[in-house]
Amino acid sequence: MPGPMLAMNGNTMRIIIYGVGAIGGTVAAALALSGQQVIGIARGDQLAAIKEGGLLLRTPEKTARAHFPCVADPDEIEFRCDDMILLTMKTQDTLGALERLRAAGAVEQPLFCVQNGVTNERMTLRRFREVHGVTVMMPASISAPGEVSAFSVPRHGVFDIGRYPGGRNEDDDRLAQALEAANIAAFVTPDVMQSKYGKLLLNLGNIVDAAFGLNGDLKPFNALLRAEAEAVYTAAGIAWRDVGSADPRRDQLVRFQPIEGVERSGSSTAQSLARGAGSIETDYLNGEIVLLGRHHGIPTPANTYFVELSVRMLRGRLKPGAISVAQVETELRACGVVLRD
Repeated sequence: MPGPMLAMNGNTMRIIIYGVGAIGGTVAAALALSGQQVIGIARGDQLAAIKEGGLLLRTPEKTARAHFPCVADPDEIEFRCDDMILLTMKTQDTLGALERLRAAGAVEQPLFCVQNGVTNERMTLRRFREVHGVTVMMPASISAPGEVSAFSVPRHGVFDIGRYPGGRNEDDDRLAQALEAANIAAFVTPDVMQSKYGKLLLNLGNIVDAAFGLNGDLKPFNALLRAEAEAVYTAAGIAWRDVGSADPRRDQLVRFQPIEGVERSGSSTAQSLARGAGSIETDYLNGEIVLLGRHHGIPTPANTYFVELSVRMLRGRLKPGAISVAQVETELRACGVVLRD
């Protein structure tokens, strides 16, 4: 049976973080520490730890503990029309989360897809009328239950925010203001999906990072995956904006720095494999390129291979770094992929 419905002071905007993992946890903690009203939705050991002692946010500059209400399910929240709901789970968990929100009575609230990939917004718009995309540039990880680490300075991250499928409104401005107060740089843009398609190009390398670990030379494989994606984008008429090394905001606002005593475990995909989460997001990253390629008649053998490799790693319960470069090179050549030295 659900617990008592959670309500808070009705005079202040509440930000509901659905998925208090690495990204959601960093956002939730930063918002709460800046004095804003936050409600988290989490599960398992993370939920238990937050309920017992709050959420510890570690950064290269300081460590602080945030306290905010956290629940196991949306049906424990008494939703208000001015609530903002941030989806911060992995894409493979989005559909279930949306159904739980609807069952709990969420209808009018704006939903922000603070997630990698470009699939979440479309899934959400099928069920909710006010949907926004958020491009996430935030190197973060779960250090332990009840602890998250954000590895960049001077800001915890950079977010592009905009209405889906296009445009902007006051909800974008309200969230951007809240994030700025929490040391997260926020840029409201009416073409946020161009930014998200640009971020997808970077996230194609998540499975490469997960397969090889952080010690190998990943650039040749990442270049293969990106070249296929750009060909698919061109065929599909998809515009994208570079949010990688060519984006000056990275050097200015999110410079990576280590945190003493905290080991950075790689991409979000690598983190999921390391935790034994049971699922990873590759179907919605490299798989998006495969899908577009099939729609438009563009071959994507490298992205297809890495999607299939992700399935093998899950099936074998393999940890990050379990695959050798030599094995992948051999298997890619067998798929007809030309590797360059």
